[in-house]
This record gives sequence, structure tokens and C-alpha cells, in this order.
Amino acid sequence: MQQNEFEQLVKGLCEKQNLPEALVLLKESDNQEVAEAAEGLTGQFALAEVEGEKRIYHVTMQQNDQGQEEEFIEHVMNEGDDVIRFVAWFFDAFFDVKMKETYQAAGKTYKQPKRTH
Repeated sequence: MQQNEFEQLVKGLCEKQNLPEALVLLKESDNQEVAEAAEGLTGQFALAEVEGEKRIYHVTMQQNDQGQEEEFIEHVMNEGDDVIRFVAWFFDAFFDVKMKETYQAAGKTYKQPKRTH
């Protein structure tokens, strides 16, 4: 995918109101790899209320070191967050595009999440 095609796709995705709408647009992408990655995500998101926030998680089954299936949960964004958070997560997870680069393609400023340890 050319840089200008990537920027056009990211900007189109950022016009969507929420993750489900953005996922539909990704599935309809002319880029077959993007469309297939998005199709594979269908049904893998869960919404949970944690500490008063409605968080959206990506949920998959993976084998642990003992060869047993284990649920793997990754926080993607909160409900109501700018859809760029999902878009950046998608391209980072599936195409190794740094989140900062996706934010730049959208004309947005990326802020590194604060670490809580």
C-alpha cells in the first residue's frame, strides 16, 4: 500500500463514529490484506465496565506454554474515545505500523500512554 493510499484510508476511518463502523470500512478495503485482517477480527471484541469506564477489549484464544488454550485479552480503547485509537491499534497489531505513524497519517498528535507501575 502506498503512503497516500494509507493516509486516505486512515482519514476515512477516522470519520467513523465508533469501532464497529471503522471495522466495516476496513472489511470493505480494496487492499486484500487489510480486508482479510479486519474480517478475522469479527466477533473478537468485548465491552466491559472497569473502574467506571466502558472499555473495549480484543479477545482471542492462544496456546500457553503448556499447550493449553487460554483467553488473551488486550485493551484497545474506551467507548467514546476517538476512533484513531482503534485504527492505530489495528495497523500496529497486523502490519507493524507504529501508532505514531498512523496518528500522523490522520493529521493527529499521538500521546504516549502513561505507564502505571
